Amino acid sequence: MSGYPFVVRVYGLYYDPSRGLLVSDEFIHGKYITKLPGGGLEFGEGTLECLEREMMEETGHRFEVEAHFYTTDFFVESAFDKNAQVFSIYYLMKPAEELKMSFAEKQFEFAELKHEAQSFRFVKREQIGEETFTLPIDRKVGEMFAAWLNRQDQA
Repeated sequence: MSGYPFVVRVYGLYYDPSRGLLVSDEFIHGKYITKLPGGGLEFGEGTLECLEREMMEETGHRFEVEAHFYTTDFFVESAFDKNAQVFSIYYLMKPAEELKMSFAEKQFEFAELKHEAQSFRFVKREQIGEETFTLPIDRKVGEMFAAWLNRQDQA
């Protein structure tokens, strides 16, 4: 062990033009958080495997990774461990099958408010940006994704 505590997180960006960007609202350690779906890399797995596993665990559906979108390029201290540095990797993804799950209509609309409560919802295109998300890397990615969508329109 090097003595440098790093946390690697892997997230997915799924955008449906008719519904918007899929986000995850969560209640973790007493905090309300809006983030992109995904989670922590486990020892022995690659980043693509991690995202596929996380999406299956969280949504019960398979997702396919389409392309790399962004990897953290600035220092971020973990929100949950002040002695750890976070690196996040973001991929564009799409469902490998029809999504047969319920989606929340409002932010933090949980079936039950308890530790690790989670709900998914779509954020409309005009609302996607830095302010959509809670965590610093997701905030940057929200802004980047909104700009990316605008460039796609111009292409």
